Amino acid sequence: MIPWVQLDSAKTPDGAQELRLKRRGSEFSIMLGTNELMNSRLSGSEEALAKLSCQKIASHRQPRILVGGLGMGFTLRAALAELGGDAEIVVAELVPAVVAWARGPMAEVLGGCLDDPRVTIQETDVGQLIRSPALGYDAILLDVDNGPEGIVHKSNDALYSLQGLAAARTALKRGGVLAVWSQGSDSGFTRRLKQAGFAVEEVNTRANGKRGARHVIWIATNGSRP
Repeated sequence: MIPWVQLDSAKTPDGAQELRLKRRGSEFSIMLGTNELMNSRLSGSEEALAKLSCQKIASHRQPRILVGGLGMGFTLRAALAELGGDAEIVVAELVPAVVAWARGPMAEVLGGCLDDPRVTIQETDVGQLIRSPALGYDAILLDVDNGPEGIVHKSNDALYSLQGLAAARTALKRGGVLAVWSQGSDSGFTRRLKQAGFAVEEVNTRANGKRGARHVIWIATNGSRP
């Protein structure tokens, strides 16, 4: 068995915890304590987050997408594959080291997607971009922390509060989509999405095709704003 080797580490935004980048052969893992946040072999549900969202806005011209959380780039790569050359994708990543890892030791995993002219990377809080959009978004994709019940950065909870969801709806164009990845189901979050005025679909998906852990994706559509 090839042993895991730690390549780098970085503090979480609040300075209280540590993210660790590890490698075993061609496999990468990002850990928080004993919790594995992501693994380069398990990309199915992150890819589904992008595919389901892009399908909902397939008729939109010059779509503008906001992706919260770069991670290992699975959602970004899948979105690029689904969207045409007229799309614009803004990726917000709060931990600068994650961007550095994507351009450095994990560059092969990212497959050059950070160099796509449709992509802009902003090392900032996705919530800040949601609250101050220069233009409306056709889709907002959130793969931030572990979903509505965060473990990496407590302030992420604000994204999933009723106030945060209202801000996301305001930032979306009519017919736009808020898509949220989660490690598991959360009936309270589904209820908040509906209270915020979204039409909600909850999709169960797998971490790796038809196998692996079961994850949840909420597809929340904004159908009533002018």
